Amino acid sequence: MSETFAFTPDNQALSDRIIAKYPPGRQASAVLPLLDLAQRQVGGWLPRAAMDYVARILDMAPIRVYEIGTFYTMFNLKPVGRHLIQVCRTTPCWLRGADQLTETCRRKLGIGLKETTDDGKFTVVEVECLGACVNAPVVQINDDFYEDLDPAKLEKLLTALARGGEAPKPGSQTGRQGSAPVGGPTTLTGDK
Repeated sequence: MSETFAFTPDNQALSDRIIAKYPPGRQASAVLPLLDLAQRQVGGWLPRAAMDYVARILDMAPIRVYEIGTFYTMFNLKPVGRHLIQVCRTTPCWLRGADQLTETCRRKLGIGLKETTDDGKFTVVEVECLGACVNAPVVQINDDFYEDLDPAKLEKLLTALARGGEAPKPGSQTGRQGSAPVGGPTTLTGDK
């Protein structure tokens, strides 16, 4: 792990644009987007050196940045795989098969929760509410949501990601449009 961190020139320019969105004296409000930017630059996790750097450029006490970095589950405080698999465990997803999705990841990838595959491709974690309850169960992989999953669909998705190349299309894996009922729209279907 590196003991130093600095934004790349492109990320520094983006950081400057983000900070400029806030009124003078309120630059600390940019802490969340800057931590996200730092995490993306590092490769999916947020080392302490990156949090210290963000604290310096926002003129914040480092402890304030650590509080934010450790509170929000979107920040990873240790390295993660190239594909961070987040299985939603909130009630709608749990009722519709989240346990089976977690088991599929364990069986297919050979790792447990909060573990990373030896090749560094996958990390699996469980999270609370991904906000797509109507299309449960849901898994977030990096920035993409995969909805209406079952073990077979998730296994197919994991196989495609392991091969590399074109990522599977995010969204409903049953072809449902938006949050329409499973059988398709039932109201407001006429011309009027």
